[in-house]
Amino acid sequence: MSKLNQPNRESVTTINRDGSRKILHPADVSGAFTRWRRLFAAMLVGVYVLLPWIPINGNPAVFLDVLNRRFHLFGLTFAAQDLWLAFFFITGVGFSLFFITALFGRLWCGWACPQTVFLEHVYRRVERWIEGDATKRRLLDQQPWSFDKFSKRGLKQAVFAIISLMIAHLFLAYFISIPQLYAWMTSNPKEHWGAFVFVFIASGIIYFNFAWFREQLCLVICPYGRLQSALIDDDSIIIGYDEDRGEPRGKAKQTGIGDCIDCTRCVQVCPTGIDIRQGLQIECIGCSNCIDACDAIMTKLNRPKGLIRYDSQNGLAGKKKRILRPRIILYFVLMLIGATAMTLSAMQLRSANMNIVRMTGAPYFITETTVRNQYMLRVINKSSEAKTYTVNCNAPDQIFAMEGNEDGITVQPMGEEVRPVIITIQKENYTGRFTLELSLVAPDGHSIIRRDAEFIGPNAELLRQHNAKNAASKVTP
Repeated sequence: MSKLNQPNRESVTTINRDGSRKILHPADVSGAFTRWRRLFAAMLVGVYVLLPWIPINGNPAVFLDVLNRRFHLFGLTFAAQDLWLAFFFITGVGFSLFFITALFGRLWCGWACPQTVFLEHVYRRVERWIEGDATKRRLLDQQPWSFDKFSKRGLKQAVFAIISLMIAHLFLAYFISIPQLYAWMTSNPKEHWGAFVFVFIASGIIYFNFAWFREQLCLVICPYGRLQSALIDDDSIIIGYDEDRGEPRGKAKQTGIGDCIDCTRCVQVCPTGIDIRQGLQIECIGCSNCIDACDAIMTKLNRPKGLIRYDSQNGLAGKKKRILRPRIILYFVLMLIGATAMTLSAMQLRSANMNIVRMTGAPYFITETTVRNQYMLRVINKSSEAKTYTVNCNAPDQIFAMEGNEDGITVQPMGEEVRPVIITIQKENYTGRFTLELSLVAPDGHSIIRRDAEFIGPNAELLRQHNAKNAASKVTP
């Protein structure tokens, strides 16, 4: 009995009966969906490559400057204090994925997931270019080691390693910028040994994944395929086989059979090795290879396309299909809430930020004539040029003085300045704790942001009695 595991619904196809790994060599395929997927993948790879190079407002389009705690996204600058916005971003992306999955199944996996994009449209293209089509690659696996096999395998692995290094270096550029990356690459590795080690570890992981692990990442590690069963229903669009039309299978010239001639072309082109004719399976990533492969066979046989197609399970069974369902409405509402909250929050972002906290020690100080509170003021400049800010203090019906802001606060580009601020009020004007409003004013005179600070002191009645007693003692000879 052959140790090879044939596609079935009981076990993973890529694991043989003796527990060994079955190396897949999916055949190349052409067709409308394949052309669109390649164009879309080229666009995604182009976006990944170009984003660190495109300047917007003096910074790369996407620059996650972790060292300085500044995050630049398409012209917007987020400080560490703005990271609460990530909650709305992550939930918005999550519910968007839920919404798309409920509508279109695993469209993300087959068309936009980085694993699929790089594996199918970069690494496997290189593999086919060097070693040939699927038949030649399988024959090469079975051949004993020779100069021809060694040269082809060696060249392929070398190209894989170079691509992996490029991907890892570009990934690092998202965190340190392209100019900084080039400076580090051309300097002594000892000066930036942490980044040096990171790049080679990341390159090793990327190389291992795309050179050997491949579809196992989708089958073993990625949780999305398992979530699919909870996110989709019988009206979700999936890739499926029209069993009513295709069965019973037989030869092309037989009579009284379905349209499927059991050529197994759909299995040969599948990147996870499944037989789509056995129904929806967790290994299916929705890549549409089987659709183009089957359509090509149907065209040769002068039979209608669509034996394997994008459709819902109800549609494949000949039942009525629904688009609006409770889960679709729920996911859309949640996605809309997340997107709205993120948009409104992002609109509140400013080019600078300010925080004020009370200094440690006594909460307030009393002199003969004043009550004094001491604060620590932190001003953050998110712009790409140095700016001098002033801080105004507005407290209605109060007479106060503020020290520490006389000459303004100059903050370097993408920097921050911390300084003490002292606010005092005359004793006779203090009637109890109240709230101060501090305004950060830009060099052009516009107020950027406002923060509240509570001014506290002794009990107002006791202070009044104390002042009266002191006044009386000064009058008495």
